[in-house]
Amino acid sequence: QVQLVESGGGLVQAGGSLRLSCVASGSISSISTMGWFRQAPGKQRELVATIASGGSTNYADSVKGRFTISRDNAKSTGYLQMNNLKPEDTAVYYCNARTMSWSRRERDYWGQGTQVTVSS
Repeated sequence: QVQLVESGGGLVQAGGSLRLSCVASGSISSISTMGWFRQAPGKQRELVATIASGGSTNYADSVKGRFTISRDNAKSTGYLQMNNLKPEDTAVYYCNARTMSWSRRERDYWGQGTQVTVSS
């Protein structure tokens, strides 16, 4: 079992920056991939970025060059640095952790979400 708690959301003007944090607890050694997703009102949840245990990253085209995902395994924390924010980035951001058991069963865990609002 993994528990995730996000923080760092808030209100920011367009062009500003925010850093989201995701603290993991529980069976953290089983986490293979961490990621960030977001969901805007009336829209489906979408992938923002992921980072694997080996350090490889993946970003949605809409955030490439502006967002940076990272993880600090010693602190059991994942981060999403968001720069040059745009109004279209407004959404609830969710931290995700994917685990893999010895039987290669994958499970996903989610944080409670943190609101990011970007004003124009």
